[in-house]
Amino acid sequence: MRSIYTYYDYRKYIKDFYDEKKAQNSNYSYRYIAGKIGVDHALVLKILQGKRHVSNGKAECVASFLGLSVRQKEYFMLLVTFGKAKNNEERKLYFEKILAFSEISEKQIDSAHYEFYQHWYYTAVREILNIVKFKDDYQMLSETVHPPISISEAKKAVKILCNLGMVIPDENGHYRLSDRFVTTGEKWKSIAVRSFQKEACSLAASAIDSVPKDERDISTVTVSLNNEGVNRIREALADLRREIIEIAASCHSVDRAFQVNLQLFPVSKTIINADQQP
Repeated sequence: MRSIYTYYDYRKYIKDFYDEKKAQNSNYSYRYIAGKIGVDHALVLKILQGKRHVSNGKAECVASFLGLSVRQKEYFMLLVTFGKAKNNEERKLYFEKILAFSEISEKQIDSAHYEFYQHWYYTAVREILNIVKFKDDYQMLSETVHPPISISEAKKAVKILCNLGMVIPDENGHYRLSDRFVTTGEKWKSIAVRSFQKEACSLAASAIDSVPKDERDISTVTVSLNNEGVNRIREALADLRREIIEIAASCHSVDRAFQVNLQLFPVSKTIINADQQP
């Protein structure tokens, strides 16, 4: 069975623990687990299905039943708290505590991935390195980013990109892009991406004043929609994202990095029986 430190969902760990025991002994059951931790067997099933959580009062009992060490119990309890977080801020806080188990090798690459999404300029630096022949002129790099970043931030960005294998030095020490990139989808990535999206939205707002109008395109439209309309727009935005990527891939002799934000969000509550309003 995998190390507990490779898990972000404590219920998935319990499920894998159960499946392994069941494979070894066909008589192993939910009732057995329920009896050991003092809960109803139906609750055990729902926990393993991801439909219910372990109560705070039973979490340590479950950790002991799983045979975890003191350090593993600490990690398990943190996973329980993370799993029961009520909002994005709490999830981000406890996820960062999970990553703080820095002595755990399994977390090192995820820590780098997570860090990649914490500042907008990491992606900007990556795109700039696709344009310029960069070796060690961090002042030039920091000043090329818009708005400018510090030299230490530029150094950190290059280090993160190297750790992730997104950029690699050639035989002359010049950095070039690899084909690797971070994709989203896993639970931890959705948490990290929120930070990036917030920074990207803030950057767009500041660009209204800091970037000349002929160098940007920022427009807004407010419309009334139903669920079908929302889904059609989301599909259209997905198609547009793919088209933008294709356009970027076809560009040669590129000379600038751009951030493109596509946004759709409600500005009102749902109005019940709206079609009956006068």
